[in-house]
Amino acid sequence: MALDMLAGKNCSAVELSALRQEELAPLVEHLDQLNLEQFNYVAFHAPSSMEPGFEPAALKLLERVALRGWPIIVHPNAIYTPDAWERLGNRLCIENMDKRKPVGQTAGDLARIFKSFPDASFCFDIGHARQVDPTMSEAATILQCFGRRIQQIHVSEVNTQSKHDALSVESVLAFRKVAHLIPPHVPVILESKVEESEIAEEIQNALGALSMKDQPVFVGD
Repeated sequence: MALDMLAGKNCSAVELSALRQEELAPLVEHLDQLNLEQFNYVAFHAPSSMEPGFEPAALKLLERVALRGWPIIVHPNAIYTPDAWERLGNRLCIENMDKRKPVGQTAGDLARIFKSFPDASFCFDIGHARQVDPTMSEAATILQCFGRRIQQIHVSEVNTQSKHDALSVESVLAFRKVAHLIPPHVPVILESKVEESEIAEEIQNALGALSMKDQPVFVGD
């Protein structure tokens, strides 16, 4: 598993992911068995989509995660009953979306979402932002509007099929256009698909793309 791959590597942030709804309960039940001593920052990614009927059960499980004090990364399209999600308070962390999703790609979308969740923080996925607008103009607008809410950053190349790839020269150059708008010392969560032998190089590519040094980083999927 990914945690085993990171043992002994220079990573001090981790995002635990249950991206499918059937993965949520098993992961929550086994949290106490995970060795997280290496990490100064821990976040939890809720299912990226779920059936409406699963929402109440998902929230009961996520409330247990919230009690640990971890940010809970949520895709806006997975929220069916906004009032119910307000129970997560400032543990709720909204992520901007890629082209596939019906909402959450633009600053306007995010403004409406944060109006419903004024206490929520923000997970800025810079790869999603570039896929939506390769000029990075929308990314700049998002950062100018919601930079103060940023809890963490997702970094990867996002291809035309909305899959996560390793960073390319083109994505690194694009990310540098808005790097100055990203608050310093924000945890960086890598979503690049790389081999274990390529992790260290991908970390350096990501930090170079964001003009950051000594950031807490996690390589994952």
